[in-house]
Amino acid sequence: MKALLICVIVLVAGGPSAWAQGDAAGVPWSQLTPGEQQLLQRFGDTWDQLPPRKQQRLRNGAQQWGTMTPEERQEAKQRFKQWRSLPPEQQEQLRERYQQFRQLPPEQRESVRDARRWFRSLPPEQRKELREKFKNMSPDERRAYRRELRRQYGGTGGGQAPGRSSAP
Repeated sequence: MKALLICVIVLVAGGPSAWAQGDAAGVPWSQLTPGEQQLLQRFGDTWDQLPPRKQQRLRNGAQQWGTMTPEERQEAKQRFKQWRSLPPEQQEQLRERYQQFRQLPPEQRESVRDARRWFRSLPPEQRKELREKFKNMSPDERRAYRRELRRQYGGTGGGQAPGRSSAP
């Protein structure tokens, strides 16, 4: 369960380091730290059969999990629970959107992250209101609305207003 949680955290959190390639030979189980081995124990018997990229993603996820505060871990568990409750089609859509995000230039990815931080800093009622408003707009209205938010909140620097690629 924890190992699967780590995989989802890596997918959902979007940490670029979590997608780093390992070497072609993979990571031997013996080179994992005891903490990593404990978190990944579910994979212990089959570790050597896993593709190197999956080994590296799991290892990076375990390392990321190890640096989280208890509050961050609780939030990650909640996100995982939400992820599991999504229909497979929606999970696939999110995976595709994440791949699109990863293909953006670094400055655009940062702009999206800034927009997300800005949006999450809003009170829940305001986030809900913005989601509803945004959902009922045409693509042209959405573009104009984003421009207005950037103008109103001073651009995308410092996590203030949504970027071009972000949606509330």
